[in-house]
Amino acid sequence: MGDNRLTRESATRETTQRKASWKQPNLLPTPAPQDGYGFRWIRTSLMGKADPTNISAKFREHWVPVKAEDHPEMMIYADPDSRFKDNIEVGGLLLCKAPNEVIEQRNDFYAQQAQSQIEAVDNSFMKQNDARMPLFNERRSEVRFGKGSK
Repeated sequence: MGDNRLTRESATRETTQRKASWKQPNLLPTPAPQDGYGFRWIRTSLMGKADPTNISAKFREHWVPVKAEDHPEMMIYADPDSRFKDNIEVGGLLLCKAPNEVIEQRNDFYAQQAQSQIEAVDNSFMKQNDARMPLFNERRSEVRFGKGSK
C-alpha cells in the first residue's frame, strides 16, 4: 500500500519550491541597522568632480561618515580610490549616519516648510474669491470602490 510513496527526505520544500526569478540588484548596499541611528548616502562627487559644497552642508546637518571598521561587511562594495579612506564610499556616495532625533527634527522642519508653502498658495488663490462665483479650495479626496456611486 505504501510502496509507491516518496520518503520524507525526498519531499522537502526545496524540491517543490518554484525557481526564484531574477531581480535587479540594489545599486547601494544597505547597512545593518544600528539602534538610535538612521543611515543615508551623501553625494561626494557629481559627474566625476568633487562636490565639497554638498558634503559640508550635510555635515552641518549632523550627518557623520560611517567608519569602515563599524561595518566591515560593506567594505567589499567600497571604492578603493576613495578620498574618505576610513569610511565607506561607493560610486561617489558616502555612507553617513545621524541620530534618529535629528532626522525626525529635520523631517518636521521640512514638513512645516511645505505646509507653509501650501498655505501661502491657498491664501493667494483665495484672494481672488468673488461671492458671485466662489472658488472652492477642497483638499480632500475620496476613494470609492464598486460600479459608480449612487
